[in-house]
Amino acid sequence: MSVQKEMKEPVHYGDPAATGGISVFDQEFDQLFSYDGNDLGLTYTPQSSSFCLWAPTAFEAEVVLYDSWQDAAGKHLPMTREVRGAWRLKISGDLEGKFYTYRVRVGEQWNEAADPYARAVGVNGDRSAILDMSKTNPERWTDDKPLLADPVDAVIYELHLRDLSVHPGSGIVHKSQYLGLAEDGTRGPGGIATGLDHIAGLGVTHVQLLPFYDYATESVDETKLDQPHYNWGYDPKNFNAPEGSYATNPYAPAVRIRELKTMIQALHDRGLRVIMDVVYNHVYDGFRVNFTKLVPGYYLRYKQDGSLSDGSGCGNDVASERLMVSRFIVESVLYWAEEYHIDGFRFDLMGLLDIETMQEIRRRLDQLDPSIMTIGEGWIMDTELAPEKLADQSNAASLPGIGHFNDGFRDAVKGNIFRYGERGFISGKHGLEQEVKTGITGGIVHEQASGQFADEPRQCVNFVECHDNHTLWDKIVLSTPGERDMDRAAMHRLASAMVLTSQGIPFLHAGQEFMRTKDGVENSYKSPVEVNWMDWERCAAHAGDVDYMKRLIALRRAHPAFRLRTAEEIRAQLMFEQSPAGTVAYTLRGHAGGDAAEHLYVLYNANPSGASLKLPALGEWSILFGGELVSKLAGGALNVKQQGMVVLAVQPQPHTL
Repeated sequence: MSVQKEMKEPVHYGDPAATGGISVFDQEFDQLFSYDGNDLGLTYTPQSSSFCLWAPTAFEAEVVLYDSWQDAAGKHLPMTREVRGAWRLKISGDLEGKFYTYRVRVGEQWNEAADPYARAVGVNGDRSAILDMSKTNPERWTDDKPLLADPVDAVIYELHLRDLSVHPGSGIVHKSQYLGLAEDGTRGPGGIATGLDHIAGLGVTHVQLLPFYDYATESVDETKLDQPHYNWGYDPKNFNAPEGSYATNPYAPAVRIRELKTMIQALHDRGLRVIMDVVYNHVYDGFRVNFTKLVPGYYLRYKQDGSLSDGSGCGNDVASERLMVSRFIVESVLYWAEEYHIDGFRFDLMGLLDIETMQEIRRRLDQLDPSIMTIGEGWIMDTELAPEKLADQSNAASLPGIGHFNDGFRDAVKGNIFRYGERGFISGKHGLEQEVKTGITGGIVHEQASGQFADEPRQCVNFVECHDNHTLWDKIVLSTPGERDMDRAAMHRLASAMVLTSQGIPFLHAGQEFMRTKDGVENSYKSPVEVNWMDWERCAAHAGDVDYMKRLIALRRAHPAFRLRTAEEIRAQLMFEQSPAGTVAYTLRGHAGGDAAEHLYVLYNANPSGASLKLPALGEWSILFGGELVSKLAGGALNVKQQGMVVLAVQPQPHTL
């Protein structure tokens, strides 16, 4: 994630007089004013609408009722203050179709903002919408979802909704929209499958979607969708409502909800689970966001000098350690899981969130559905919270069941992402074999690999490409001047093979299967669609590479040895074998079951001229994958003639009675 803003407006912390002299920064504020009711936000019925706002620093509060999203003036209705800073108002009658905001007086200043708990919003999310959520379900809407026995069985495919369909050759009717991902039977150049058919055909298990909660107007203006626009969406505005720019009608609050659910159902029906990219670590603007307007100073972290903490690089850090902030985040995650049947959550800059909040999210999801995945960016970052309290890689032992992206493995495979010209293992840099091994073992401690942050393989997400930074192809091009594209393609295939045959959770970026390029653009979060779209002409031209990715995924899914459940199993069954420089070889021993091999031998060869290896005497080895690279397999020896991955197998002996 990479978005930056310049903030200049003053912060108004509120008047402690409204809370009996207790400032939002005082340690006892949470103890005295945190609210544990389950009725925050709007409770709608056809007979009445009840509003509950938490705003302990306000002297007055009111609901402003609007007949439409664009009415200049609304009806101001005073709220009544009750316990622990909660304000209430109940209005009789059916208000469905109307819009509302909250207006509070903090000191002598009146602030108006959308409801932070709003589940439906108008265009651009400036006003909350009143509607009957039960009417937003599509005609087909079931709780059924594809089975997932363990997180390491997942193969994640990261996708931006607009990227999928906007290319003129996509064959998709609903370009840039939720419904575009719900279309089946779409075809592109040369008759290739595109969109949903393409993704399902790869064999992946999860589609991880870049943010689709309602994000800031500054990113994408929903009233100007006929003009050129693009953004990744890492600018949260309304956390519990979908983004309107992906809907066929952003002006009708129910439409975006129904179409998002339609998309999710279509993915489930094709055997694909859905991971939601969530951004609770910062807000789009620390001064104008509804949180700050309603309870100034509470929801964000501040430095000793009163300025905003900015570990996110986006102008602010959310104070997840505060009780009401933590409660909001946890309940928001649960809401998406329950209302939208979301199957997993990817936490942006998770290292800025606190451990206790992430632990509570995992605990609550386990109660709801233990198969719902939780992964995140556990980068170690500088923020105004003690390091031992942060949900980063260094504290992974306190975060069981939560996966961290393995940046060490990524950089070892392809070279450091911030040093563009630096090569990695696949492109011939020497001395990286040991670092590669730590990713192969799923980041756990292993006697033949130094180990990283993971206690169990489900805590390790292995990847070599994502929406951030250069695509794998562009990184290879930058770091291999003078090399032939055919050699670069071999490097690329090897990197993908390493991800899909390592322990832990494999993660792919959309288009990685056809060597996606963004023309060298490193940070394309607001670049033109022509830079970001999935180029279906390139996909057609790289049909062989797409097929290679399919075969890699099928290999992983066919052999449980690549998906060992526990660190104990990995330490007992994965053994690194002797191999020359520029190669890594290992065996997975004793995995007979069904059609799976009893023993596997895996070779990653980064030497363009090939390599010769002695095989362990575990039985008669046969080629399972990568046979086109093998020049000799006999007499306990393996010779490969070029760069790539080779997998050998010893098949189980038939049982005799």
